[in-house]
Amino acid sequence: MATNMRGLTQFIADIRGARVRELEEKRINKEMANIRKRFKDGNLDGYQKKKYVAKVIFTYILGYKVDVGHMEAVNLISSSKYSEKQIGYLAVTLLMHENSDFLRLVVNSIRKDLNDNNEIHNCLALHAIANVGSQEMAEALAEDVHRLLISPTSETFVRKKAALTLLRLYRKHPDVIPAQEWALRIVSIMDNPDLGVVLCVTSLILALAQDHLDAFTICYQKAVDRLNRLVVDHEYAATYSYYKVPIPWLQVKLLRLLQYYPPSDDPTLQVMLQEVLQTIMNNCNEPSRNVQHNNAQHAVLFEAINLAIHLDTNSPLVNTAAVLLARFISSKETNVRYLGLDTMAHLAARTDNLSAIKNHQGTIILSLRDKDISVRRRALDLLYSMCDVDNSELIVGELLRYLKVADYGLREEMVLKIAVLTEKYAGTYKWYVDTILELLSAAGDHVGEEVWYRVVQIVTNTEDLQAYAAKVVFEYLKSPSSHESLVKVGGYILGEYGHLIANEPGYSPIEQFQALHSKSQFCMAPTRAMLLSTYIKWVNVFPEIKPQLVNVFERYRHVLDVDLQQRACEFYAIAQRPDEDELLQNVCEEIPPFPPRESALINRLNKKQVHANGTLERQPSKMVRKPTLVDTNGQGSTSNGDISQDIANSLAGLDITSSPVAISPSTDLSATLIAKGIPRLTAGPNVDRWFEKLLYTAEGVLYEDVQIQVGIKSRYQGPLGQVAIYIGNKMSAPLTSFTTTLHTEEGDALSASFVKIAPSTLAPRTQIQQVVQVECKKVFRTAPVLAVSFLAGSHQTIAVRLPVVVTKFLEGVKLGASDFFERWKLIGGPPRESQSIFPISLDATGHIDQARQKLVVSGFGFQVLDGVDPNPTNVVGAGIVHTAVDGKVGCLLRLEPNREAKLSRITIRSTSEDVASEAQKVLQRPLMAEASSASSEKRTL
Repeated sequence: MATNMRGLTQFIADIRGARVRELEEKRINKEMANIRKRFKDGNLDGYQKKKYVAKVIFTYILGYKVDVGHMEAVNLISSSKYSEKQIGYLAVTLLMHENSDFLRLVVNSIRKDLNDNNEIHNCLALHAIANVGSQEMAEALAEDVHRLLISPTSETFVRKKAALTLLRLYRKHPDVIPAQEWALRIVSIMDNPDLGVVLCVTSLILALAQDHLDAFTICYQKAVDRLNRLVVDHEYAATYSYYKVPIPWLQVKLLRLLQYYPPSDDPTLQVMLQEVLQTIMNNCNEPSRNVQHNNAQHAVLFEAINLAIHLDTNSPLVNTAAVLLARFISSKETNVRYLGLDTMAHLAARTDNLSAIKNHQGTIILSLRDKDISVRRRALDLLYSMCDVDNSELIVGELLRYLKVADYGLREEMVLKIAVLTEKYAGTYKWYVDTILELLSAAGDHVGEEVWYRVVQIVTNTEDLQAYAAKVVFEYLKSPSSHESLVKVGGYILGEYGHLIANEPGYSPIEQFQALHSKSQFCMAPTRAMLLSTYIKWVNVFPEIKPQLVNVFERYRHVLDVDLQQRACEFYAIAQRPDEDELLQNVCEEIPPFPPRESALINRLNKKQVHANGTLERQPSKMVRKPTLVDTNGQGSTSNGDISQDIANSLAGLDITSSPVAISPSTDLSATLIAKGIPRLTAGPNVDRWFEKLLYTAEGVLYEDVQIQVGIKSRYQGPLGQVAIYIGNKMSAPLTSFTTTLHTEEGDALSASFVKIAPSTLAPRTQIQQVVQVECKKVFRTAPVLAVSFLAGSHQTIAVRLPVVVTKFLEGVKLGASDFFERWKLIGGPPRESQSIFPISLDATGHIDQARQKLVVSGFGFQVLDGVDPNPTNVVGAGIVHTAVDGKVGCLLRLEPNREAKLSRITIRSTSEDVASEAQKVLQRPLMAEASSASSEKRTL
């Protein structure tokens, strides 16, 4: 820049040549006066404006206040020359704050540069938006930045800058970015072939997904697929290999993104993720001598271990991780030791099996004496997390020994943790008392009030412990110096339970008084007040030392402290009352047990944790994935008539006065679906017709438009099924960012998953096959939804219901007339019967199309039983629904058409009322008049 502007070069040289600050200021003031005059006179060309604004910028960078050049900078942005536009943008980003009025003048110029075909101008505008990032600018230009990001014509480096600019705007003004609306389009860029673009977009998604998890759910599959291609398939350019580690920054971000979501229920994703994590851990088995290689590998490894812990703490991967972490906590590098201890503490806090960590207990204890305080803190956290009933005495003992030499910055936290562990894992009350009193003795200055409060509560509520606690605290009080917290505990326990040991040698009342009173002169006024309460209790139980106690009350009646003086006066008056007076006994009654309450120690300790791991309490990390709610099947209303007559009557003619019942089409839950990150179901008469036909056929077209065709082939055996989905690209251009996902509302009743993930690109005029494994666990009501998304100029999504309903798992059964009627009567009427009446169409000759009715019934899996019904026009069927959990469910069908009324009654009885209801719903639709007419028209054509 300076080489092209001699005036600027000379100005900088003069500034650097100034020997003292006064000469520098003189030269700057002279130059600023000249610039003001030039700007005031006007008639400057682009070169002169650029030169003078550059001088203003240099002056500002030196730390001087400038009040000129703002308008000229705005004008430079509108220039068509790159050098002038660059200086203008630089001045705007440096000289103007986000609330400057001048920014309103540059918004239109920035928008013009964003829409320019020159990618350099695009980048300058994106830099300005990201650096200034005002609310007004974000509201005006966020849409344009998003357009640059998603545009297929944008250069790679422009898309990277656009993604990071959106990230900056979202962090500063999250309300301006419509994250849910843009979610699917932004996530689709994760399939971009350029890993630099993927890295920047993943950074953006990390921020957006934290606040909109449901909208960005599809990114889970994208992240797993990309990790698999990077780590397992090694699909990356050599330029993105950092010391033989494939783009570690992207790996870390993807692994962290997966931790935002609960573990996937899709077995295909689970297998792929397990393979990725296993490969990452295997790559770290042999340490390298190259520091940069180790750093990159360790960054990926630690994030992979955190993800493995998040997925399942009982998996073999976590055991492998524990072995690797054990090596890291013994490393010579401080950072590696710190990360190893930190990750191991994360593991210990979430796993139920601590055996792998306990094997390295000695190394962890030695880390308490590490020269780096941050390592010592992590070792303390880890010891706290890995402590249980088996090793509590050892760990607490080590912590107590280290407490005496620990840093003052660690002591308060150590005291809290020791107190919590002692209470939580105490094998005996005696060990608890010994440990807490030793803690009070060793680090009294760092012991909060909660610690000795808790000791008092436990001793008061444990009768067997009271005498032992009195003896132990008395021995501590006999030492030359005792901390004030220990004196408080001693005052309370001896005041309440000192009489239990008064008859034993060495624990006489006078000795208890002398040991406690000798410490009072070193205590604060609140502690002395507490000791006075102890003395009045002793007046009641130790009359032999009453003169000494009254003498103490007498002396304290004249102190300056109001509380002490009042207590002493009141206690003195009570002590002087006659022995037969019961007031003293009533006042000094033993304190009753405390009500059960949560330990205040744990609450205080958790509040002190500012580390990212949160609470230190051990808890399971297994998360349950929320089912995605999709209402895909039409909920038709049916009239369940009272059919209580015998078999003959029930097979009689229909009641033609009943009105037909219509079935509603698929419910449109657009708002709910979009909120859950799932597109609305693709609507259309053909879509519903294709779906309904596939309910009783094994193969056919599920969806077709000018771009793609989706076909189905399926087969079922027992509760298992396999659905082959054929997706063809009918266009002459490839479909990029191609993604297929399944959404099941009733995950506990029906499982559906792809055998493998679809390729991210579908070539022109080609077809791919996606196999779906389905299992019927229980009776379900809602068919799974297949969502196919791709980029073809714009981002498009097609969502259709898969023809997987409960009748697909129905197997026909041959029955004779007597067996059928016997079982029909045995099942009985409602609620295990579902019945409805609906309109039907006649064939061209005006008769009932019985052949088609039998075709539909048999297509749904029923065995059509000929000769069972006395009425030859009726259709009777039987079958068994197979479920993996509930077993086999019997199902009987009777279809009774009435030619004169053009109505039909369908009755289904089943040992499961849910099966009866669902089977009746799915069978009725293809048999209705509209479906019959459509089928007849198709056959005629």
